[in-house]
Order: sequence, then C-alpha cells, then structure tokens
Amino acid sequence: MSVTMEATRGLLMARQFLNGRRAAARMSAGPGVRAGFRPGTNEDGELVALRSRRYPEPAPVPRSLQNRYEVSRSLVAGNPVITLTPHRHRRAGQHLIYTHGGGYVWPLGSAHWLLLDHATRDTGVTITVPLYRLAPESGVDAAYVMLSAVYTGLAERCEVSAITLAGDSAGGGLALGQAIAYRDFGLPAPKQVVLFSPWVDVAMTHPALASLEAVDPMLKARRLIVAGGLWAGDTDVRDPRISPLQADLRDLSPVHIFQGGRDILAADAHVLAHRLREAGNRGTFELAHSGFHVYVGAVWTPESRAALAQVRGLLSAEA
Repeated sequence: MSVTMEATRGLLMARQFLNGRRAAARMSAGPGVRAGFRPGTNEDGELVALRSRRYPEPAPVPRSLQNRYEVSRSLVAGNPVITLTPHRHRRAGQHLIYTHGGGYVWPLGSAHWLLLDHATRDTGVTITVPLYRLAPESGVDAAYVMLSAVYTGLAERCEVSAITLAGDSAGGGLALGQAIAYRDFGLPAPKQVVLFSPWVDVAMTHPALASLEAVDPMLKARRLIVAGGLWAGDTDVRDPRISPLQADLRDLSPVHIFQGGRDILAADAHVLAHRLREAGNRGTFELAHSGFHVYVGAVWTPESRAALAQVRGLLSAEA
C-alpha cells in the first residue's frame, strides 16, 4: 500500500492529533492550557509544562454523532464515561469499549471521534468511552480501577461475548492490557480486541527503534519514554498493564492489529503479532507499509477506508 498525496497533505493534522495533541488541547480547554512536548525543548522543560498545566478537557461529542446516537454521561470511580447508543438499527447487547490514545498525557480529541464515527458506522453497536484520568495527574493504577469497573458493570447488563475492547496508540495498549488483566482476574473474556497502532512496550527497547524513528513523521522515542514514565509512576514499566508485550499472551480473545509501517511502534506491533500467533490467537495483523501512526484516523485515505471496512465487519460479526 502507499499513502496518497491527500494523506500526505493530512500529515499536519495527524501530527497535531498524535504528537502532543496541542491543537486538540487548545480547542477543548481554551487558550490558557499550556502545551507540552514542544519541538526543541528538553525533557525537563516538557515535564515542567505537563506538571504545571491546567488539566486538559476532552473534545465534545461532535454534532454528526449526536444526530445518530443518544449521548449519555456517567461517573465510574470518579471519572467520566460517555456512552453513545444508536437511535436506529441498534444491535441489542453489542458494545464497543474504546480507550483513546494520547501518550497517556493528552485527552480524547476530535480526531478520535472522527475515527470512532467511521469505525462503527452502520454496525449498530453501542459505544462506551471511558475518560480515564491522565498522567501526570494520575496513572496506571487508578486507570485500571476505573476500566475494570466499566467492564464488570457492562458485563452485568449484557453478555461479555458481545463486548469489543479497542483503542489507538496508548489506548491500544490499555485495550490489550485490559484483556490480559481480566483473564488473570478470572473474568469472562470479551468478544475480541481491536488495536490501532498500539503502544505495547513503554520501555521502547526494540533494536529497530532508531531506524523507524528516521521514517516516522510524528513520534519521537524520547518523548514517549517521558510520557510512559509519568504514567507508570512507581510501577515497573514492564508491568503487563503498562507494557502488555511483556505478558503471557495465551488464552486471549482474538486480537486484531492495524499498523502502519512508518511508525516508531511498528517493530513492537510485529513482535506482538508473532507472539500472539505462537500463543494460538485467532486474530489478524494488517500492515499498511507506508502508513503513519494510527493511519486509520486519516479516514479520507484508501488505506484507512479499507482498514475501517474490516473493523466494521468485525464489529458486525456474531461472537
């Protein structure tokens, strides 16, 4: 596959979406928000910016989704959860729990809603979006308290075999980490796990990292390591909740991975896919060789449209 000229022109928007969420933070929280991860700053400056910021607000649900879904809000473990229930053609019991990316430090943005809109269109699934509290204000322990409460609460109202866990980037790491944690807790398994360019090794130790960084137009390993350290806090970054690549991957629901080749996280995605196959997992691995990080978010491109058609098929399929 090749990324089209239109996709290339869209890299600036994607960069804002995925490399610090600066534009999303300004739009959703106002001009007073301090942006972190500015190009050219050192790690100390980035940490100061993050620790001194006003907590960023998530992007609002866009009108296009409000027109098609009933939007409800609740609190779980003190954190907001947004639920979108289709007005029409709802498939009873079919749910998607989506954890957004942002390096664990930036909020859900308008591009996440755009991706969700296209990934779920005409599937009839109900969408649940837990707004876990970000680092450095919070971290992994509190997030898993919230996410497990969301999952078990939903499991009381529907069959878990109808629940899909999904996420992009850091949120993809959370989606896979949840599946592993729920297996270890002895909870019923979800229908499947869908990952868009997942961040599965926060330590960033793969030897191919430098060569991938040279062709990745968005992400920098140093900045990711800083963000991952804030998220982990005092917890070892090799903890499977933080770096699910380090986990035992046996006995998981099918894990479907959609990955771009021009992405610093691509090497670990390949390793993840290989280990899943070795563990007998029935999932799939789709690689867009010229795709950038979370290329599926560029919904105007042929590569994204093809991938999201597959995702809609996965969501529509019976368990």
